[in-house]
Amino acid sequence: MCIRLTQKLILASASPRRAELLRLLGLAFEVVPSHMDETQIEGEAPPDHVLRLSREKADCIADLFPEALVLGADTVVVIDGRVLGKPKTQEEAREMLETLSGREHTVYTGFSLVSKQRDLRISQVVQASVLFKEIPEDEILWYVSSEEPYDKAGGYAVQGMGAFFIREIRGSYTNVMGLPLSEVVETLKDLGTLTFSGDSHGR
Repeated sequence: MCIRLTQKLILASASPRRAELLRLLGLAFEVVPSHMDETQIEGEAPPDHVLRLSREKADCIADLFPEALVLGADTVVVIDGRVLGKPKTQEEAREMLETLSGREHTVYTGFSLVSKQRDLRISQVVQASVLFKEIPEDEILWYVSSEEPYDKAGGYAVQGMGAFFIREIRGSYTNVMGLPLSEVVETLKDLGTLTFSGDSHGR
């Protein structure tokens, strides 16, 4: 079996989760983080925020590698209209988990594919809803004392220890991880950049 890219792919992100998801498919790609300022513009709606940042990240790296197809992405967790970023302290992480406890929140991920050589820029926003159980205080204190919450939007990892907080996900699981893999693959195929082929077993 074979999965093949017809153009060099660069992931404009330092996120190990996004790289992990692409590697699950066996894709060959490079990682060149964009290190963009991710501050939300006042009055900017969460879907617009992630879409803008994904474009800016992809554009930044595409300027450096015009021959490549660059994938940029950004993810936010939203509850009550409030965007929860990445906690920097135990107190911030604790406050976020207390806010999410027993409630449903929305995860938005914007992704953009940009190629300067092909004069191409495609962007999309994907959303998912996540329902948390009521999290007891001892579990919150245990979790925030680990290293896991501190580079994650909303202060938890769906694919890590934080998974046991989750009662239900409506929408893409990989979107909650930080990259909606189904939509990204569909877009790459539509662009003619990604091809799949099987072997001859059973023929």
